[in-house]
Amino acid sequence: MAMRIAVIGAGSIGKRHHGNLEALGAEAVLIPWRDYRGPAQLQGCDGVVVATATQVRLPVIADAAGLGLPFYVEKPLAYDPAELSAIEAVAAPVAARSMLGYMMRYHPAFRFLAAMDLADIYRARFEIGHDVRQWRQNWRFADSYAAKAEGGGVLLDLCHELDMAATLFPGLALDGVKSLGHAAYPSVDFSDEILLSGDGPLTTVTMDYLSPVFLRRLTLRGTRHTVEFDIHTGNYMIADVGNWRQVAMPFERNDMFLAAMRDFLALIAGKPTSDVEHLPRFDLALPSARMIVEAYQARDFVGEVVGDY
Repeated sequence: MAMRIAVIGAGSIGKRHHGNLEALGAEAVLIPWRDYRGPAQLQGCDGVVVATATQVRLPVIADAAGLGLPFYVEKPLAYDPAELSAIEAVAAPVAARSMLGYMMRYHPAFRFLAAMDLADIYRARFEIGHDVRQWRQNWRFADSYAAKAEGGGVLLDLCHELDMAATLFPGLALDGVKSLGHAAYPSVDFSDEILLSGDGPLTTVTMDYLSPVFLRRLTLRGTRHTVEFDIHTGNYMIADVGNWRQVAMPFERNDMFLAAMRDFLALIAGKPTSDVEHLPRFDLALPSARMIVEAYQARDFVGEVVGDY
């Protein structure tokens, strides 16, 4: 019998998960957040995908966990420390069978680095940027979740880079966050520079809503390795022993989402998951969730950008 999975949230990501679950043979039920009425709608399900806005994830997670149902929750998990603590508490009974949506852990470039010995790396930089006005046709930033003073902004929206840094170098701690805002959107960060240091390389994570061309780059400097990855264009260069070489990494974006859903279904069924180096199982992924909350709370607005957003 096919597993029955409720997908709460019918935005673009909820619809993607719904389609992928069906492609994997599950019976997926798509429920818009505005139509969600509570745990009665989860009866008879084997698991729950939480693809709501960040501000309303706690009640769905609590409903799922209260029924003993594993859940897959989209990133970011939270932005408020008290909310994060509440989620951790209610999720505990099913945490080891649930997942957090850090899908970049399935990207071949990240997996390549996750399998490397990175002990020699002394400096790292993770960068992502894209003009938010170009994201989707007939989509207005001002009307979106991203423009909200509570739970909006680029740090939460593009937090995969922070997760990748924290996962590859787990000894890092937050040093500070410098942010640029916009006069029309108080408390919404349009550009962030996050500094991490500690037991690992001096690391910078930058993200913005501003770049006129989409940028996604990762640079590592080490005494034995130099890594220059352009994740957006698929140009992957690495140097060791003084010689540059290009690494081929075929990639289809939806493959990451499919792999994550496949692992989620395996966790529900108590079967082995994939060999991904850093499975984003909920309990194992909490350190990144905590760092994202800490960084969001630490934003120091030092200037403003201009433009019609």
